[in-house]
Amino acid sequence: MPRPPGHGPGFEIRRQKIIDVAAELFARQGYAATSVNDLGRAVGLAKGALYYYIGSKENLLVEIQSRVMGPLLSRTRQIAELDTDPVLRLRLLSESLLTIIFRRLDHIWVYEHDYRSLSGPELKTLLAQRSDFEDLISGLLAEAVDQGIFRELAPRLATLQFLNLHNHTYQWVKPDGPWDAPFLSREYCATLFRGFGAPGHTLPKVEEQAEAFKRDRPDLPLDPESAWAPLTTDG
Repeated sequence: MPRPPGHGPGFEIRRQKIIDVAAELFARQGYAATSVNDLGRAVGLAKGALYYYIGSKENLLVEIQSRVMGPLLSRTRQIAELDTDPVLRLRLLSESLLTIIFRRLDHIWVYEHDYRSLSGPELKTLLAQRSDFEDLISGLLAEAVDQGIFRELAPRLATLQFLNLHNHTYQWVKPDGPWDAPFLSREYCATLFRGFGAPGHTLPKVEEQAEAFKRDRPDLPLDPESAWAPLTTDG
């Protein structure tokens, strides 16, 4: 939601903090069970003052969804456009997805559980973004099949296998636990790629390729919320 005219920079800082608190409350209590009064008490604002910052409760849900899907979809499109083999791009996409899950666990919980509480064009936009994201994954899987790297796969099922392995991580992962996003991405992709691999075809040394990519292009981090320059694999 754009800043209303006449408000200083402190307005946006306060609004972003309210969104953070809302994500925490919605994740813990559920969107439907959290009232505007609950949120107002948590941020120390009366209902009228709170509406001044957020417009409506549904606007908060839109902002939380956007914080997840906006950067993730943008980063996935950039990865998909890289001029390199599809297995490496799937590996980079995997780590990018897990990075945002680690970074915004509360937001991911709300994203997964409460998106149906959106209505009208807001829900339509989110569902279209989700579909675009899934199509990008399906496209990379199809490329790997076409190149003989992966065996023949049912495209929808393979996409769901990829997503289900990643998307449920938010339910149990601990940001300060023993595993980070790169480690889980390595493990997840090793399992998926071996299962998807074509008989008799040697899989690319994707971990070596991924490490080389991250080493050679430190300006292109896999964190979806970091700014990337236009992507190429040229020196």
